[in-house]
Amino acid sequence: MNARFRFRPPFGHAPSPVPPIAERHGHAPPNQRRFPVFLPAPPPRCGRGAAGKLWDKAREVTCGAVVQPWSGLPIPTLLSCLCSFVAGVIHPWRVTAFERLLWRACRGYLVASFVEMPEPMEDPATGESITWVIFLISYWGEQIGQKIRKISDCFHCQVYLYPESEASRTDTITGLHGQIQELSVTLEETEKYLAEVLDKVAQALPTWRVQVQKMKAIYLVLNQCSFDVTQKCLIAEVWCPVQDLTQVQDALRQASVSGSASSSWRVPTSESPPTLIRTNKFTAGFQSIVDAYGVASYQEVNPAPYAIITFPFIFAIMFGDVGHGLLMFLFALWMVLYEDSPRLRQGTNEIWLTFFEGRYLILLMGAFSIYTGFIYNECFSKATAIFPSAWSVATMANHSSWSSEYLAAHPSLTLDPNVTGVFRGPYPFGIDPIWSLATNHLNFLNSFKMKMSVVLGIVHMGFGVVLGVFNHVHFKQHHRLVLEFLPEIIFLLALFGYLVFLIFYKWIKFSAADSLVAPSILIHFIDMFLFTSNAENLPLYPGQVPVQTVLVLLALASVPVLLLGTPLYQWCRRRAPRMVRPRAMGGSVGITGRSHRWCCPGAVAGHGGTGAAAGGHLDFAEIFMHQAIHTIEYCLGCVSNTASYLRLWALSLAHAQLSEVLWTMVMRNGFVGLSYVGGVVLVPVFAAFAVLTVAILLVMEGLSAFLHALRLHWVEFQNKFYVGAGYKLCPFAFAPDTWE
Repeated sequence: MNARFRFRPPFGHAPSPVPPIAERHGHAPPNQRRFPVFLPAPPPRCGRGAAGKLWDKAREVTCGAVVQPWSGLPIPTLLSCLCSFVAGVIHPWRVTAFERLLWRACRGYLVASFVEMPEPMEDPATGESITWVIFLISYWGEQIGQKIRKISDCFHCQVYLYPESEASRTDTITGLHGQIQELSVTLEETEKYLAEVLDKVAQALPTWRVQVQKMKAIYLVLNQCSFDVTQKCLIAEVWCPVQDLTQVQDALRQASVSGSASSSWRVPTSESPPTLIRTNKFTAGFQSIVDAYGVASYQEVNPAPYAIITFPFIFAIMFGDVGHGLLMFLFALWMVLYEDSPRLRQGTNEIWLTFFEGRYLILLMGAFSIYTGFIYNECFSKATAIFPSAWSVATMANHSSWSSEYLAAHPSLTLDPNVTGVFRGPYPFGIDPIWSLATNHLNFLNSFKMKMSVVLGIVHMGFGVVLGVFNHVHFKQHHRLVLEFLPEIIFLLALFGYLVFLIFYKWIKFSAADSLVAPSILIHFIDMFLFTSNAENLPLYPGQVPVQTVLVLLALASVPVLLLGTPLYQWCRRRAPRMVRPRAMGGSVGITGRSHRWCCPGAVAGHGGTGAAAGGHLDFAEIFMHQAIHTIEYCLGCVSNTASYLRLWALSLAHAQLSEVLWTMVMRNGFVGLSYVGGVVLVPVFAAFAVLTVAILLVMEGLSAFLHALRLHWVEFQNKFYVGAGYKLCPFAFAPDTWE
């Protein structure tokens, strides 16, 4: 703590005359001179002795002059000649210890002042931002100064030269201000120059990034090549499609002209070639769905072209609604129209990128949902009367005894199609809108959608079995046409194809007049497997029981053929003596690439197990086990897969019921009031209806229908012919997506 003292002569002494030093220098003024002196107050333990020493020292310095409080006068030349200063900065944590040690070491013969810097500065040693403390120490005597400097060094203080005279201090401050201004100007110019350099770099950075990526990709491929020490060249074996082989050879010839010799030739190989399926922005989404199940084996039938139609259609069966499909179609159409926008293509959200990559798939799903919505006659769960209804209520009222009492007692009226004029024929397109008003419309839709699901499912599975024929023919496995395809198609059509026949036959045979005596297809189908007949359930056509018995026996007879046909054929072929003609398996292109039309032993093995025979080794037990698993999976799968297609019926009804509940419980409440207040209430009600429609029916129900359609394609459709045991061809190319 600093204090200001006013010194008087010691006790009992009179004021001294003008100091002798002042006389020697010729500065004896007529009045006494008063000098300001600031001294720290001694600690309480020092007592009077310390104060006496301090007084003696002050008296020696002032030569016996009377010291008065500071009155704003300039410092005398005498005192400035006797005082010395030490200035510097110190860490704020060391100030207290530094001040205490100075006091004790110098016994109070100093004046110290500590001030914090207005702004923090960086520590050059640690880089830490610290609010340093500036200190200024005035002292008397050279010994005291040496002590102060040593203590400052011990506390790692930054000591700076402090000029002795006022003029020197003024010149120093002026010089420092000039240096600060020069440094400020230099830093400003440097920042401007760096900003210009960075602007130029920012313009050239995309080009540099592309060049670096290309160089890294090239060197990565070159590092995979083999180095021939004798020939001093690089040797590489790569796959190349035959369609692109000419371009690769032209590129090599151009490189040879520029100075580096290169050559290419085909190399025989027994490896399984990779699969290259060329896609565009429309088919890429559908091919991704197929590849997620498994990449096609080499030259295997690719189900992606057929999925372009079947996948959106199966999705639309479960998502049939004109309004919901239109919203989905417009959303996908917006992505398609602005597909070249960088904001859409370079998004960081993974979910958004998934939607954007499948924009054409969503577009077709929305379009097919609109179509099936017209079939179901549903638009946000409400029916639309595009054509006049085929049912006539007026005709029914004219031909019946509906009195006022009858109408009051029966809130629901029955329209009898057997009455002439009540039912005038089928509705031109889709379901008649009058069914939306009927109390039994759910029963009608259940029967319609359940049978529709079974029919479409069996047709879909049968189409998958037929696609297997192309694999058998392409890989020259003609024995599989007889020993596998024929038993499979007989088993499927004899049982479940016959079920489709019964459904259509009943629709055609029975009308509204004899609908009450129409037999049950389900009971007939059960009796078919039990080899029995039900007297209460009339036959659909004469001779139905013998026909069903023959079909079941035919289906059962196809199972042993499917189980034992291929293994026995392989065993007999192995035992039969034959001449083996050597031939080169496949082809490849050294250095440039391999052909895109090799015979693929891996794919052949995956489609019948002939790869083992071609390799000279045949494990009959392994072939039999593989065929047994395939037979059990196919026979049981025909039953389970047919039942699995009933999900089309279930999800279609669920979507319709959710849409109806949302309209009844939310949107219909907005039409209660017809006044201005009702119009105001309609706005938040419609907002809630729109949010729930998008969140529940479009997003959640759409995702559910998408996953179920995906399962039907992967499990029920593709396993009838698709192996998916290949691997993709990853050609060397500079993909523009990496730097756009």
